[in-house]
Amino acid sequence: MKEKLEGMLQQARSAMHEADSEGALQEVRVRFLGRKGELTSIMKDMGRLSAEERPVVGALANRVKEELEAGLENRGRQLREAEIAHRLASERIDVTMPGRRSFAGSKHPITLVTEEIAGIFSSLGFGIEEGPEVEQDFFNFEALNIPKDHPARDMQDTFYVSDEVVLRTHTSPVQIRTMLRQPPPVRVIAPGTVYRRDSDLTHSPMFHQIEGFLVDRGITFGDLKGILTAFVTQYFGDDVSVRFRPSFFPFTEPSAEVDIRCVICRGKGCRVCKNSGWLEILGSGMIDPEVFKAVNYDPDIYTGFAFGMGLERIAMLKYGVNDLRLFFENDLRFLQQFR
Repeated sequence: MKEKLEGMLQQARSAMHEADSEGALQEVRVRFLGRKGELTSIMKDMGRLSAEERPVVGALANRVKEELEAGLENRGRQLREAEIAHRLASERIDVTMPGRRSFAGSKHPITLVTEEIAGIFSSLGFGIEEGPEVEQDFFNFEALNIPKDHPARDMQDTFYVSDEVVLRTHTSPVQIRTMLRQPPPVRVIAPGTVYRRDSDLTHSPMFHQIEGFLVDRGITFGDLKGILTAFVTQYFGDDVSVRFRPSFFPFTEPSAEVDIRCVICRGKGCRVCKNSGWLEILGSGMIDPEVFKAVNYDPDIYTGFAFGMGLERIAMLKYGVNDLRLFFENDLRFLQQFR
């Protein structure tokens, strides 16, 4: 039995030396020290030894086991160190290589314009409200004095979800929802996404607007002109001229388009302003009494004005962009210019 133990020890030493991975070393451990390993098999035969031989062989078996365990631990440490050395050699960082650039993100130009305009109106005392983009026909049309047979519906090019549900064509439904929820006085702007069936160089089926309105006792068209003139001068500069042209909207009466002196040619005439020297930037007017009736405001007591502007239009003027589609194509070459 002593010879078996000595022979097994020599085989184990050789197997540990040849093991080139921790997996192979684990196989050596199982082969010699496992529950069904060679050392266990030899120990089972100790019962056949005489009383004098048993302690001698037992002591030898313990020494063999201790040597095997120590050898396995030492070989395992060597393999781990070799693996670490290999990884350090193959994965080391070449500090002489150029560093990788990190790119700072930036806000989208439409977001920049929205926040700047909202900041101006907030400084003028306007709160900010939002509403759903999938809207009921009542809020999008009927409460705004646009009944189902009204020809103005043809101007909207509406996306219909069903007969009574649409993708909102303007942010004016927020005006109705706010007035139904809040008694006068009300002074609110409502930025958001709107949808119309239109797409070309200057139109998109999805775009952004800011609706604004003010309702209180004694509000006049002069208040409307004062607020919008203050906005234009703060946004485009004190040297920009403003004019109001009569227009028509179903939910305001009287109504006006607001133009500014062309910021490209300074009124001399160019392709952008179609040689007129003026650029239309928003629509406005005094809120129609029929709208007040739809929200249970008394038009004999309260008056108010409303206005709305396309944010892409404002952004195109501010940044000199000539194609509306650039705002939606996510071209990094375009967007990185606004960092």
